[in-house]
Amino acid sequence: MGLVHVDMRVSVPRRAARIVRFLVDSGAVYSVLPQTVWKGLKLKPQRRLEFTLADGTTVTRDVSECRFELGGIGAASPVILGEERDQALLGVVTLETLGLVLDPFERKLRPMRMMLA
Repeated sequence: MGLVHVDMRVSVPRRAARIVRFLVDSGAVYSVLPQTVWKGLKLKPQRRLEFTLADGTTVTRDVSECRFELGGIGAASPVILGEERDQALLGVVTLETLGLVLDPFERKLRPMRMMLA
């Protein structure tokens, strides 16, 4: 499967918004904002968590939350506050909060089939 990127608006209420190009990663739980973006939005850490990377190493990062918007759909989601070399990554918690899912065949985000069970 190839890489899937999406340009998405991120914002904080009553503050500036930014358009960020995210790599969609259906294996990542939380989304990551690059340091320059979250500092520009004046996000503040709310907690600190440990994460395991794909190669098995662990990293500790601060977590906050912001609003994500794509195609008129918007919702708040937790976000990892990236450090100096961290890149923008869109994880499944944000996708699910927006009601979206990655279609791996078409390499596009599509509306999720919502289940109430």
